[in-house]
Order: sequence, then C-alpha cells, then structure tokens
Amino acid sequence: MNKVAFGAIFSALKTMARPGGAAPLARNLCAAVKSSSEDASAKYDFKTLKLTTPSPFVVHVEFNRPDRMNAFNRQLWTEIKDCFEQLHNDPDCRVVVLSGGASKHFTAGIDLFDMMKLGQELGAIEEVGRRGRLLEGTIKLYQDCISSLELCYKPVIVAVHAGCIGAGLNLITAADVRYCTRDAFFSLKEVDIGLAADVGALQRFPRVVGNQSWVRELAFTARKFASDEAFTHGLVSRLFDNREELLKGAMKLAEEIASKSPIAVQGTKKNLIYSADHTVQEGLDHIRSINMLNLQSEDFLNAIMASQSKETPVFAKL
Repeated sequence: MNKVAFGAIFSALKTMARPGGAAPLARNLCAAVKSSSEDASAKYDFKTLKLTTPSPFVVHVEFNRPDRMNAFNRQLWTEIKDCFEQLHNDPDCRVVVLSGGASKHFTAGIDLFDMMKLGQELGAIEEVGRRGRLLEGTIKLYQDCISSLELCYKPVIVAVHAGCIGAGLNLITAADVRYCTRDAFFSLKEVDIGLAADVGALQRFPRVVGNQSWVRELAFTARKFASDEAFTHGLVSRLFDNREELLKGAMKLAEEIASKSPIAVQGTKKNLIYSADHTVQEGLDHIRSINMLNLQSEDFLNAIMASQSKETPVFAKL
C-alpha cells in the first residue's frame, strides 16, 4: 500500500474514532491493559479435564484420566463438548491448547469398559427400533463432542504425545493446529473393534491431509503410523523431541495468537471453516459479510495506529 492510500485510510479511521477524538480509544486501551484474563482453574470444574491459564487469554485443557490413559468414557465425551462450548463464549479465552496431561498416552481411544455398559443398556431393550434410537442419540452426542472443537471460534492447538488412538485421532482432525512428539503414534482403530469410524475422522481426515489413498489405507487396516509419517502427510505441522518441548512450542504459538486481535482471529477461523466445504465465491461472500462489520471495529484502528507508532497493540476482551 503506498503512502497516499495509507494516509487516506488512516484519516478515515481517525474520523471513525469520533466523537471524542482519541479519548474513547485511549479508554478502551487502558481497560484492556487493566483487565487481565481470569484463571480458568477458578472458573471451570470438570472431572475428566483440567483447565488452567498459563498466560493471558491462553487456556490449557488437559485430559485428566491418567489411570485409564485418557480413554474416552461417556463423562469425558460430555465434558469435552461442555468445555469447548463454554470456551467459545469466554472472553478470557482467545486460544486453547489441548494436551494429554499426566497420562502415559495422549489417549488410548474409546473406553471399552464404558462400551460394555452401553451394551448392557442395549441388552435391556428388546425392540430393535428402540435400541437403534438409543444408539442414534449416543452417536450424535459423541459426534457433537468432536465437532465442538471446530465450532469453537477460538483456535485450538493440540499437543499429542505417545499414543493417539481411535477417538483421539477423530478429535485432533477437528482442531486447527496439530503438534506432536517424535515418539507419538496414531491409529484409526475402529475397524479393529468391528465398527466404522462415526465421529468425524472419515469426513475430516481426508480434508486435513488431502490424500484419499493414504486415509483409506489407514481406515481399512487400522494400522499404526508414526510421527514422521504423520508429519510427511500433513496431519501434524511440527515435531518435538519430548513432551516438555512440545508444550513449550504449543504455548509459544498460543501466546502469539492470543496477542492478535480476537475479532480478526475469530473471523479468520470462521471463514476458514466455512470455506472448507463451500465454493471459492461462497467463501468470498462470507468473508465480505464478516469484514463489512469487522473493518469498523476498534481492533482495526488499534492495529493500524500501533503499526504507525511501532508499538504493540492491545485489544479489549471479546
């Protein structure tokens, strides 16, 4: 952009800041500086998840079933959904880092003991149509759990260590950024327990990596694949030597994203998700409808003014 054009835009933005000139902007910036994000550990109380705020506006969500290697039982499914639906509307959260916590593995996949309980529930129902209705509701709950990461406006970074099996692989395909340790391994395990994956991997995995042949090979065989293969095919974008370095890298990225305008970041995620299964023109129409409002926000003005003054912009909660 040349200096004349930039000057014209800057003058228009200053006009937008009226009435009161720069005073409202200054008040907003002061409010943003004074209002730090509240620690998530004081706001959320889940049994199978642990939430903390390691840095401003970054929420660290950790699986908290180490005795079961973070296997997915009904409570974990439900709490993941509740957690991300709440973070979606939490002004103290701008980015989420999801990790396996203290468990030996990121997740061992679906909890087979929990599946046995479901089998007992089904066994108590004689009529096939009514058994089917129970299964439909259960599958829909589990699908909504996985989709909650994608539907959350806040970017979700997953940090995978060791095993990421079955439901875990379904889950990470709904995240925005995937990092893992070099000792990580993955498996789309469902065919080995007699079912087709039904909570998102068959829909999202091919879209994430852009390789139908590779995904179908994994889905048909349930074979384990290592971190280097996952990296080569684009399932993960970075590899780390150990869990400590993994979390450090994930947090560094999260902090950088959290420093950006929340209006800009959330608008970007909304359009990326929308554009993935719409035409280019539909995606352009969608972002135009978003930016016809967002370009009038104080965040745009703050970022432009900070760029001019070589200062770091500060953005109010959203």
